[in-house]
Amino acid sequence: MNKTPPASDESATNETKQATQPPLWNEYIRTFIYAILLAVVFRSFVFEPFHIPSGSMKETLLVGDYLFVSKYSYGYSRYSFPYGIDWFDGRVLSSARPKRGDIVVFRPTSQPRIDFIKRIVGLPGDKIQVLDGIVYINDLPVSRVRDGDFSDILPDGTIKKIPRYRETLDNGVSYAVLEETTQGLLDDTYVYTVPEKNYFLMGDNRDNSADSREMSMVGFVPEENIVGRAELVLFSIDDRTSMWKIWDWFWALRTERLLKDL
Repeated sequence: MNKTPPASDESATNETKQATQPPLWNEYIRTFIYAILLAVVFRSFVFEPFHIPSGSMKETLLVGDYLFVSKYSYGYSRYSFPYGIDWFDGRVLSSARPKRGDIVVFRPTSQPRIDFIKRIVGLPGDKIQVLDGIVYINDLPVSRVRDGDFSDILPDGTIKKIPRYRETLDNGVSYAVLEETTQGLLDDTYVYTVPEKNYFLMGDNRDNSADSREMSMVGFVPEENIVGRAELVLFSIDDRTSMWKIWDWFWALRTERLLKDL
């Protein structure tokens, strides 16, 4: 005759199973760590989100734009990783080189912990000069034609009209630049000769951009200091709205800039 095990034995077995199971909070911690590692890998090797805090790239990029920057476009350097960890020199796994007209995020050598975003104008070996606001590349002027005005909304809500021009590079890349005057401090420069493995970058908002024209602030940008290429404006929030006030985002969303290719 089969005998039913004593109740006390079953209870002891259940207690043993419970004792061998890890506490629930261990699972939460493990899941959190996995999520952090996945985010770090994604940001380091695929795409990294960036927020535009200044108007140096108007009207191409506006204050309040949130965009994705591809980390794989030019391969990887120390600045592809968080905090610019100095694991190696130069770039690795690079299948393409930056092209004239690309919009890139980079770290200037003078401020290696701060992200800048500008447009590549000069490639290694190029001679760059600005005369009366016109950019010359290897002694040839970049094509530039008047293209109406840009309506800039000031913090007090008033609208300021800024002359807009259409520049077209020798490789066919065309974009808008803003320039109120051609008599500014950076509208007439000497000739810059771009060193090997360096690039010359400029902001599209020519009167309000700290870029390679200012050698002491930005200057030439080494190839390894490029973080990645700007690919897409994911969404955009009116710059008069605080990024922390998420409840206001719906009303401040610039719908015309959603998923805008760069």
